[in-house]
Amino acid sequence: MGVLNGKLQQQQHSRALHSTAQPLQLQQVAAAAMPRSWLSLSRPAYKAVLVDAAGTLLVPSERTADVYLRYASKYGVDLSEQEVLQRFRSAYNTPWGQSPLRYVGDGRPFWRFIVQQSTGCCSEALFEEVYEYYEQPEAWELAPGAVQALSKLRAAGVRLAVVSNFDTRLRPILAALNVDSLFDAVVVSAEVGVEKPNPVIFESALQQLRLRPSEVVHVGDDRRNDVWGARDAGVAAWLWGVDVHSFDQVARRVLLGVAADDEEEE
Repeated sequence: MGVLNGKLQQQQHSRALHSTAQPLQLQQVAAAAMPRSWLSLSRPAYKAVLVDAAGTLLVPSERTADVYLRYASKYGVDLSEQEVLQRFRSAYNTPWGQSPLRYVGDGRPFWRFIVQQSTGCCSEALFEEVYEYYEQPEAWELAPGAVQALSKLRAAGVRLAVVSNFDTRLRPILAALNVDSLFDAVVVSAEVGVEKPNPVIFESALQQLRLRPSEVVHVGDDRRNDVWGARDAGVAAWLWGVDVHSFDQVARRVLLGVAADDEEEE
């Protein structure tokens, strides 16, 4: 389950590169490894970086259809992976009529609907198994290079925040992956009562960081939610997979400005 969309189901990523080292140690190592050109800048291009969670910072360890079928087959579900994926996409993109928000609290009503529609099975036991799977840190991986790049940014004095459409499982997942202390703020839609692209969720992050919109850039994988939503709040935005392709590139852009992309091409 998790906070996923159709595009995310087809992404295949390498195993997580998160470290078990303490965040402070990571920052010290990052500072020592940072190129002199990065450290010699008078100031970064932005004072803070906001990142989306699912699809950007976090990716599923397994394809959603594989997970659903692994559990659903025990309850007599006989569908192909493609059928489950298509049903999942249809359900996820169906307007959620029970509430203005999909992720209210722990998000159980919404995810129960998704599991039932994706598998054609209304078993509460099946839903609980799938839901509990996505509570575990093993269900998620950190994007390659994320910890190292974010640690470099922190070492350079850049503040960090997660801004995500997610339910209340997000904070425990970040803690279990040993990255929660990397962030100065974690803004979760289920907690603030608004979802991206509503600019209010970005404004909440700005308030917590005590920064102006022009001082912040947001990175996320959804053009409508992340790019348009951030820009409606006056925040610059980079679309993951289009404007930026790695967390190292994000860090370089923030610390070197537009010159970062020129250096990568050389």
